[in-house]
Amino acid sequence: MSAPAHAQRWPTIVAAVLRITCLALLMSALAPLVPRSVTIALGGEDLAIGQAHAQCIDEAIQDELNARRRYRGVRERLFQKAGRFELTLLGGVYAADLLSASYLVSGALTYHVTEEIGLEASFGYSRAESELVRIIEQDRGISLIRLDAPVFLYQAHLLWTLAYGKLRWFGSEIGRFDIRLAIGGGITDNQTARGLTGSAGLGASFFIGEWFAIRVDVRDQILEQSLLGESRIVNNLTATLGLSVFIPFEN
Repeated sequence: MSAPAHAQRWPTIVAAVLRITCLALLMSALAPLVPRSVTIALGGEDLAIGQAHAQCIDEAIQDELNARRRYRGVRERLFQKAGRFELTLLGGVYAADLLSASYLVSGALTYHVTEEIGLEASFGYSRAESELVRIIEQDRGISLIRLDAPVFLYQAHLLWTLAYGKLRWFGSEIGRFDIRLAIGGGITDNQTARGLTGSAGLGASFFIGEWFAIRVDVRDQILEQSLLGESRIVNNLTATLGLSVFIPFEN
């Protein structure tokens, strides 16, 4: 006896379903490997043209961004110091360990070898006063040292610019500033100083235009001083504010 007709069709149906399933799994596995351009082409000519137009716009925007983006390290500085002289007049405070604080007037001439390195020669004038000595003299009725005596500072420094930046002055044009380290020494000429003076400190300059600057300096003067028969190493601090003129007057 032969099997019914519908029973004979089952193997064929099952085989067809298996083939379709295998084909679907194969297409799903190969889909990530198909290039995007091929997929776009299958979508029609209009879609391919739209994609190309969008790509051109993206490239134009990228080119414009690249043109605007520049590294700060290779841009020209707004204020250039290299090869120029800087003439500075300063005023401030001279605070000595063994003496009372007094005013300080000084001047400096700097030659900037490069944008980072400068050589400075300076002269300062102050007055030596001591309230402690004055009290002792009044108590004992004797004169120990000459009070209100002049103090002369002769020094030279190596200036090393550590960093620089830009700022805007009260909504006007963008200016430049830098921060520097000063290392040097010289002679402190007064009745209490002994030997040479070492000096180190930090400073900053704020540049206006092409030849003018406002300058701030704080320095530590290390020297040996003798007072009332006692000699010791002291740290005398100077804090000054001044104005600088650069020669020549143009960058």
